[in-house]
Amino acid sequence: MSESPTASTPGSGASPGPDGRRTVVITGASDGIGAAMARSLAAAGDRVVVVGRSPEKTRAVAAEIDAPFLLADFADLAQVDQLATRLADEYPRIDVLVNNAGAVFGRRQTTGDGHEMTFQVDHLAPFLLTTRLLPVLTAGRARVITTSSGANLWGHIDIEDLDKERGRYRSQRTYGSAKLANILFTRELHRRHHGDGIAATAFHPGGVATNFSVESGSWFRFVYGPLFNRVLLTPAQGADTGVWLATEPEGDWAPGGYYARRKPARVNPQANDVVLAQQLWNRSATLVARV
Repeated sequence: MSESPTASTPGSGASPGPDGRRTVVITGASDGIGAAMARSLAAAGDRVVVVGRSPEKTRAVAAEIDAPFLLADFADLAQVDQLATRLADEYPRIDVLVNNAGAVFGRRQTTGDGHEMTFQVDHLAPFLLTTRLLPVLTAGRARVITTSSGANLWGHIDIEDLDKERGRYRSQRTYGSAKLANILFTRELHRRHHGDGIAATAFHPGGVATNFSVESGSWFRFVYGPLFNRVLLTPAQGADTGVWLATEPEGDWAPGGYYARRKPARVNPQANDVVLAQQLWNRSATLVARV
């Protein structure tokens, strides 16, 4: 993992730090929705830390908004752990963490950590990052915002088969399951740490013309590709609800909630299973404990 030269909130992400600026960390910020959020929040005066996988793209976005950046590939949990360490060392207070990095894959792939790729990149890696950062998130009374998807509606969480080793692999079902895991994670984070000042939310950006599925090999690359760009949202439009959750005061939104177009959105019935949320948290903690 490499970094830029060092450049360097409200209760629940709303009150600025001592210098009058909030510190906002955005993963998956080298392109698409994450980059759009980075531009918007930097323009509003926040100190944005751009996190991405591609050195060239991440550096370009950071240069555009005059922000520091860090690199990490979420397919490697050791890099995520190193990212958390650097962030905690350099930013003793984080006011907003946006877990936006994600991907979808057309065939089953296993990471070097031994997990199904979509599950790790979309859920396990952001779980690791967030839990490693809990002390500095608590210090900032942070907002933790996770990019989920309407695809959660066709997901299914089998706590005994999180890595999709059983049965026929279906990329869209696997992606939906990971996005469902994002909502369960958000709700359990709220249950465990709202009393510590952390406000957790998740959101659906809508159908956005981005590059997240270009290398996936799945049918998503056609739906979200150039052929449908005229009917898809722009990244800035897709980022709107995330920016709203990062900037507007509680009352307009509720911690633990899942939103689309700035309104509460429909979820998979499993998203309301409190026991499943606890089981997923505990199993995820066990899976990352060895990192």
